Amino acid sequence: MIENSSRTELSALGEFGLIERLAAMVQLQQPSTKKGIGDDAAVIDPDGMQQVVTTDMLLEGVHFDLSYAPLRHLGYKAIVVNLSDVYAMNATPRQVIVALGLSNRFPVEAVDELYEGMLLACRNYGVDLVGGDTCSSRSGLVIAVTAIGSAKPEDIVYRNGAKDKELLVVSGDLGGAYMGLQILEREKAVFTETGAQPDLEGHDYILERQLKPEARKDIIELLQKLEVKPTSMIDISDGLASEAIHLARASGLGVRLYDEKLPIDPTTYSTARDFNLDPSMCALNGGEDYELLFTIAQADYDKIKGNPSLTVVGHMVDAASGYRLVDKQGGEHELKAQGWDAFLQKS
Repeated sequence: MIENSSRTELSALGEFGLIERLAAMVQLQQPSTKKGIGDDAAVIDPDGMQQVVTTDMLLEGVHFDLSYAPLRHLGYKAIVVNLSDVYAMNATPRQVIVALGLSNRFPVEAVDELYEGMLLACRNYGVDLVGGDTCSSRSGLVIAVTAIGSAKPEDIVYRNGAKDKELLVVSGDLGGAYMGLQILEREKAVFTETGAQPDLEGHDYILERQLKPEARKDIIELLQKLEVKPTSMIDISDGLASEAIHLARASGLGVRLYDEKLPIDPTTYSTARDFNLDPSMCALNGGEDYELLFTIAQADYDKIKGNPSLTVVGHMVDAASGYRLVDKQGGEHELKAQGWDAFLQKS
């Protein structure tokens, strides 16, 4: 979706002209960035910190649909989903590198809009865009982002640090991004079939959760303020069930999740019911919430108790007890990872 009506062909600038245009849009913020765009490589000085590096790809037709995803929102999301991984290490993101695959469908103005969203995310999170690559694509738009962060060695949190009986805590609420996607897909189908304009009224919250998510920098800052260091942590990109199993498996443990504890926004709940979906299943398996899931020692419970941003949704158990979901009646069910899997999706 391109908001700018004018069109300049990419061929009018060429690859180097496009790079110069994009570089002119970038303003550096991080003292650790010694050299950004404009040389063979960026130069970063971690100043004695340990660096964490993560990368994600977003492919048109697989991860996003340009019939309803505005390019500015897509650019913003492309950055944020990588920053979320850095925060999940209890680290601070400092720099990002962006590579784009562009077909001739996209004029210069479309790339401008995409970059405007990326740079807005960089400004909001205090991150520098320091380099990347551009090339032609025959399969639509391809976005690859690498995020670089840093932390003191003693502050980094891995997935494998949980211990038996520790509490499993999640930030925010779950299932909203998935229900936002259901609204967008429904309205696209109606438009395709009848030409009727999309009816998105009343769904602002869940649409934003899908189209323009935020990374939970505030939760990392909150935990530091509360003097709580997670023992293990992961961000929720593929669904709560999948991520809880990741933490348990990496730590050599089992896990119990409690249905009645799942934090679900009223808008998410009512929309799920409108679609004849189980709100709990949307929270467990919907994905793309980009909330943080982490374990804490039971001794830290009083520090987080009653905080509206944090919910205890379960606890870790011994490995022999497996991965289980406890329903509202106290019955136990096998917990399965039914969220997104890039290699199990139908083409």
